[in-house]
Amino acid sequence: MDADLPFGSDPSSVRRRIEALEQVLERAFEVPGIGRKVGLDAIVGLVPVVGDLIAAALGMYLVWEARNLGMSKWQIARMTANVGVDTALGAIPLVGDAFDFVFRSNTRNLRIIRKHLDKHHPETRIIEG
Repeated sequence: MDADLPFGSDPSSVRRRIEALEQVLERAFEVPGIGRKVGLDAIVGLVPVVGDLIAAALGMYLVWEARNLGMSKWQIARMTANVGVDTALGAIPLVGDAFDFVFRSNTRNLRIIRKHLDKHHPETRIIEG
């Protein structure tokens, strides 16, 4: 993935930004010994209250980008619910930290946005080889 992120509002720029953000939030670091990747969402979620609020704000940025793409209210509601579930259950001490490790709301939301982009803006698809 390209290191410099585009600032445009065109669908291709949005796709690159949200894919990069999802990578950082969900899969930026590998946990030694188990080979499982985690991101800032799970890491900042370890900090009680403030960490969960920061993770929720970053997750809602994806929802904001989706709204700017003109996605349906149903899709926006599903994405908001994903962030809400992640935030609410992630806020529970210890159990929430384990939950953050397996429930990746940003990855789920990226899938919803990609499906929309693939249907309405197929030219944004990136073919990986």
